Amino acid sequence: MSMQTSTPAHPAAAAGERSSLLRLYLGRGVLAVAWALAFAGAHEDVDAVAITLLVVYPLIDAVSSLIDYRALPAGSERRVTAFNGVLSTLAAIVVGVAGAGGVAPVLHVFGTWAVVSGAVQVAVGLRRRGPELGKQWPMVIAGGLSFLVGIIYNIQAAGDDPSLDVLSVYATGGGVFFIVQAGLLGWKARQLRTRTV
Repeated sequence: MSMQTSTPAHPAAAAGERSSLLRLYLGRGVLAVAWALAFAGAHEDVDAVAITLLVVYPLIDAVSSLIDYRALPAGSERRVTAFNGVLSTLAAIVVGVAGAGGVAPVLHVFGTWAVVSGAVQVAVGLRRRGPELGKQWPMVIAGGLSFLVGIIYNIQAAGDDPSLDVLSVYATGGGVFFIVQAGLLGWKARQLRTRTV
């Protein structure tokens, strides 16, 4: 994937994209952490509440992708973002079905989704590595970890005693990286405002 950024050359356009991403990343991060807290206390049994939460998590990602997609100009980054939105929507449907089969099928679905969506997140992060968008290293790291963790989840799902405890940790970690990226975008915006004063 190219290391070039799709950030607009015009300062006002760059500031607008930065502000939009800050709100998106912060909202996405807070929702992920809130989901992790809710799921931590609701997954002892794979019942209706747990399955509902399992469906909601990839839907949060799908909605975030849709918001991001609508803000992007036509191009490869927009297509990748659209793919991630479709992927997360499918993951929500499949994990809802898998919930009827218990822990192992759910972990397989989440693991597979984590692998593919993690790769997509790395690709988008690399496309946005320009200094105007805060370098995006938290997104690249989070995507890489998601890819690796997804492989581990599939291995665990094939074992004797799979557990859904790991999903709260996964969501918390992802949420923290989104919040850190939002903080970097806010810091960058403040730096630029200071320079223009």
